[in-house]
Amino acid sequence: MNIIISGASKGIGKELAIQAAQNGHSVLALARNKELLQSLEAKNDFITAISLDLISDDCSKTISQWVDNNGRIDVLINNAGQLINKPFLETSTSDFKGQFEANVVSAINLIQVVAPFFMGKAHIVNITSMGGIQGSSKYPGLSAYSASKGALSVLTECLAEEFKQKGVSVNALALGAVQTEMLENAFPGYEAPVSPAQMATYILEFACSGHKFYNGQILPVALGNP
Repeated sequence: MNIIISGASKGIGKELAIQAAQNGHSVLALARNKELLQSLEAKNDFITAISLDLISDDCSKTISQWVDNNGRIDVLINNAGQLINKPFLETSTSDFKGQFEANVVSAINLIQVVAPFFMGKAHIVNITSMGGIQGSSKYPGLSAYSASKGALSVLTECLAEEFKQKGVSVNALALGAVQTEMLENAFPGYEAPVSPAQMATYILEFACSGHKFYNGQILPVALGNP
């Protein structure tokens, strides 16, 4: 399969790219950190790593060139995102805007670029959060993050309807706590029960086969209701 992964320079995204390449898939790894991406690309010949700002850059030319070399796109995993932990009354409008740009607009931009290149039974997987699911436990300081992930979840449902006639399935995985650098920065000292490598294994399997069973679903992937 030909797989595009955003937010691939570290954490879950990095593990996804490595595992996908190890399984023989052709991977386009996208992120802003050029140095980390170059290190990732050096690990496997099946990985093409490109530094992009998905909020401001026009990446259609880059995607087109990769598709020309690979023939089609089978899977898009929107993994890019940010997390801030700040009380609501201290969270500025700029903070909210930044969270929505990183967690929603980046996915919108990439989907709009990639959509014309899907062929056959393609699959878009949006990585959301348990915090963005209505009725799940909520925590102080995560209003901007949870609201943005909730928006991505609803977008998933909407796009599943728009794309189903084209044979493209759209699903979201709402993750619980995973021991990533992003989580550590937001919650210093907290130890999550799942590693990035473990979560990447699950996401990759779902991305490659989940579209056979699901469309328009927001599926919790957590060991509880965090």
